[in-house]
Amino acid sequence: MKAPLACAVAACGLATLPAMADPQPGGVIDTIIQPEPPGLVLGMIQNAPTRTVAGNIYEGLLRYDTDLNPIPQLAESWEESDDGLTYTFHLRKGVTWHDGEPFTAEDVVFSADVFHRDLNPSARAVLQHVESIEATDDHTVVFTLKQPFGPFLLSFEAGTFTMVPKHIYEGTEFRDNEANNQPVGTGPFKFENWDRGTVIELVKNEDYYEEGLPYLDGVNWHIIPDGASRAVAYENGTVDVLPYGTVENFDVPRLAEMENTCMTQEGHEYFSPFAMLWMNNREGPTADKRFRQAVMYAMDREFARDVLWNGLGNVPLSAFGSNAKFQNEDLEPYDHDPEKARELLDEMGYDGEEVTLLPLPYGETWTRWAEAVKQNLSEVGINVRTEATDVGGWNQRLGEWDYDLAFTYLYQYGDPALGISRTYLSSNIEKGSPWNNVEGYENERVDELFNEAATAYPEAKREALYHEVQEILHEDVPVGWLLELGFPTIYRCNIKNLVTSGVGVNDGFKDAWIEK
Repeated sequence: MKAPLACAVAACGLATLPAMADPQPGGVIDTIIQPEPPGLVLGMIQNAPTRTVAGNIYEGLLRYDTDLNPIPQLAESWEESDDGLTYTFHLRKGVTWHDGEPFTAEDVVFSADVFHRDLNPSARAVLQHVESIEATDDHTVVFTLKQPFGPFLLSFEAGTFTMVPKHIYEGTEFRDNEANNQPVGTGPFKFENWDRGTVIELVKNEDYYEEGLPYLDGVNWHIIPDGASRAVAYENGTVDVLPYGTVENFDVPRLAEMENTCMTQEGHEYFSPFAMLWMNNREGPTADKRFRQAVMYAMDREFARDVLWNGLGNVPLSAFGSNAKFQNEDLEPYDHDPEKARELLDEMGYDGEEVTLLPLPYGETWTRWAEAVKQNLSEVGINVRTEATDVGGWNQRLGEWDYDLAFTYLYQYGDPALGISRTYLSSNIEKGSPWNNVEGYENERVDELFNEAATAYPEAKREALYHEVQEILHEDVPVGWLLELGFPTIYRCNIKNLVTSGVGVNDGFKDAWIEK
């Protein structure tokens, strides 16, 4: 066997996190979630608001620091075999679910091999490389791979590979299970109450297995639909933390200058949020790649970054963000070029057929962005009608492929095999989910390249394959590439250790404490 990739928690795991100077227990943090999540069962639901709240209820086998190094969580140590095919995870002992039942290796097998294979496109992208998952005893799980898969250890974050209780979900219709309204995890906080439209209350898990944690008595996630009111709630002291995306970008500079206010852009290294414009490849004008190319040339993405996002983020070159491995920097950028867009539309014979545009219902910034894109497209002759929805409606419309153009953002997860390929693989076309190959793109060569690159060795071979796939995607434009998003977190400076991992507040409240 290779040397263990992780050692005992006391020896190496917590040492990678920021040191806590005299943490003080007690207190409740009031924060905001925007928009209200459609549900709180991770794995079943992949929306960002669900991840943000429920990442403090559920856990994965591992956490990741801001350099994306794995940190023990429900697994206290693990080993990889010399041939890269076998990963053995040693689970912590004495861990219980929030209902008091013990957490065991059987929960891991069920979560990965049943629950996620059925519901979770992100996890399925990893599981396609897994031959078997076996519980060799109550606290040991062995994953055997079909072939080496380089980013395998990057896939066990709570939102991607959530551990769910087998005793609650086995043999049930997962989406109809009554427990979905009272989520049960192993995390530092337990679900207490959800007053729809007002607040989600989490309380301290008194039986949490990490000694002394959490320090807080609870976290209240306030639901405030109006953007201006969310900013006021921080200004008047109603809330103490503004996670990413909870206030409009134009309010960020003013709020960041307030007394006793700190701001960080750390905590998004694992996700690398990447905004895209879904373009339905199946029918209508958007089925023609020349139309999709015209959309890219028509959009003024620099305006979106500089004006709508206060300069936060980057304009991506193509499908791979700058934080993703193996970016092909030799591609020609899609600069703002309305004349080029008009030429492409004339070439394809576009006759002014109407296309629908779904904004992302996550606040005024996204609404303004949709208005800006509509204006850009109208200026080159594209007939656009905006159709606003709520979060549930947006999920449903995308899951049923009922759209022409639609805003979204997805996470790239540090490696293209985890967060990028899922958007373009034809095997990931499936109705019912807004997070897979929603656009319906099918290209046999792209499938071959992504599948080969996922398991290729050495890294130079992976790079060559990914460079080729980017060239094809750059020509086909299956989706519109908008921005690599910059997401600041704003908080009172007397709240300490709020961001201690590469997923920020999604799992940060377990380490947070309030300086009295």
